[in-house]
Amino acid sequence: MSAVPAKSTERPAEPWRQRLIRSLLYGRNVDRAAKARARVGLAMLAFALVYALIGSRLVMFAIGADAHSARRAASQEVVATARPDIVDRNGAILATDVKAASLFGEPRRIIDKDEAIELLTATVPDLDEAEVRERLSSRKGFVWLKREITPKQQQDIHKLGLPGIGFLRENKRVYPTGNEVAHVIGLVNIDNQGIAGMEKWLDNQGLADLHRAGFATDRLQKPIELSVDLRVEHALRDELQKAKEKFHAKAASGIISNVKTGEIVAMVSLPDFDPNNPKEAHDPDRINRLTTGVYEMGSTFKAFTLAMALDSGKINLNSSWDARGNLHYGKFTIHDSHNLGRFINTKEVFTYSSNIGAARIALNQGVEAHKAFLAKMGQLTRLRTELPESAAPLVPRHWGELNTVTIAFGQGLSVAPLQAVMGINALMNGGYLIPPTFMKRSEDEARAMAKRVIKQETSDKMRYLMRLNAEIGTAKNADVKGYYVGGKTGTSEKVINGRYAKKRVLNSFTAIMPSDDPKYQILVMLDEPQALPETHGFITSGFNAVPTGGKVIERIAPLLGVEPRFDLPPSDRLILAASRATQ
Repeated sequence: MSAVPAKSTERPAEPWRQRLIRSLLYGRNVDRAAKARARVGLAMLAFALVYALIGSRLVMFAIGADAHSARRAASQEVVATARPDIVDRNGAILATDVKAASLFGEPRRIIDKDEAIELLTATVPDLDEAEVRERLSSRKGFVWLKREITPKQQQDIHKLGLPGIGFLRENKRVYPTGNEVAHVIGLVNIDNQGIAGMEKWLDNQGLADLHRAGFATDRLQKPIELSVDLRVEHALRDELQKAKEKFHAKAASGIISNVKTGEIVAMVSLPDFDPNNPKEAHDPDRINRLTTGVYEMGSTFKAFTLAMALDSGKINLNSSWDARGNLHYGKFTIHDSHNLGRFINTKEVFTYSSNIGAARIALNQGVEAHKAFLAKMGQLTRLRTELPESAAPLVPRHWGELNTVTIAFGQGLSVAPLQAVMGINALMNGGYLIPPTFMKRSEDEARAMAKRVIKQETSDKMRYLMRLNAEIGTAKNADVKGYYVGGKTGTSEKVINGRYAKKRVLNSFTAIMPSDDPKYQILVMLDEPQALPETHGFITSGFNAVPTGGKVIERIAPLLGVEPRFDLPPSDRLILAASRATQ
């Protein structure tokens, strides 16, 4: 019987891979106790890392939750949202957004409200203590304490370390040009919402809806390009400011319009305001007189009267009108400032600015024809532009012959000055009525919306009369050499207590350049200018508004690229002769 081999007590050989791992982890010749201690240390390290990770996440969640709750609470309030930049036609920034910190409180998280109120009001002196106390004593989760604080105020408050007091960064609207384009740009409220001018128009165009939907975010909005030229705007405002001070006028205003496109290149109404200081805008004396005011435009309206008659074909430039004496109509007497005492032709009615002549021309056309012509020229209905601020004209309720007589020379019908500018543009540009705009527009775009209101031949004759008036008439003081200026003056007595006041006038001067091919119209208005020794006691337009217009033209023509031309023939040869040659 064979013997059973004895069981071996030797341990099987350890695989080389395990030996390598054990050697790397514990080193050579390590006992079991050391191995156990190493395993315990490794486990402790793993648990420590897990708890550290959990702790850090809890801290992040706590901080994030506070910020999120603040943003969520703020979203229930009105927060200043982003708006696109507004630039002039050359890209100069007129309005833009900057980031500003606003101070808020979370009443439920404030530990000592009395201490918080005392420290905040000491750090920001213009905080109203009673108002802050009322807000922090509420049960709301979020309250505004002060919008748009300065960086230093933010830093000082941050150093206080008050729980429940924090900051949110909002968009603040700033206007780098200050007063320069105030009445065009308008302004926004504390929540960055447009409340006047182009800012309000932006919201009405859908910006407010985009904000509510959350799509109008920073840097995702294209700049809004206006038709305004900041350089021209500055020159116009500067000259109007000088004229207002020189002639001690209550107000001064002006418009520069592109005759062929209807673009408003500049618009100024003084006194104006700084949109960076919204409180100024509430002053009723700082309204935009060119769109929200309506006025009797005086002799400027004679241009419409003559254009109406010339376009009808019933009269011509040499037609004769009786100006030998005053025109009596009922209990009213129509007279001229310069009594000529003779028959005058149509050209003289314009250059002498004859009220009698204009009245007889309008009566020759008839009441209905007169009313229909002014309606066609856009003078009897409210003018709508991008600017929300506009006023309806004051039209006689019952339009009879006496109304036609007075309206013929600019009394008895009040319109917005921008409205009159639109009509005069049509008389100068070949006969096309083009709605004015504050946005950039090409000539092709303008032609697509233009409406013919008078014949080309009539427009040629009106340009001739405007130039003739600068050569020999009341606009001579604005005849800047080289620019072939044409113009028409207007002196309108203001109605005070139901009666016309001879010493309180609203003066206007409408100019075009160049008269043979008009590109721009310039309107200058002075409200109640005073007589000076150099005006020989006169307060009529020719002594104040006209020279002001000349200075404006002298400054803006080079900016607008109008090249001077000298030694040009008189208007009858350059304008009328060219008109006959094309017929």
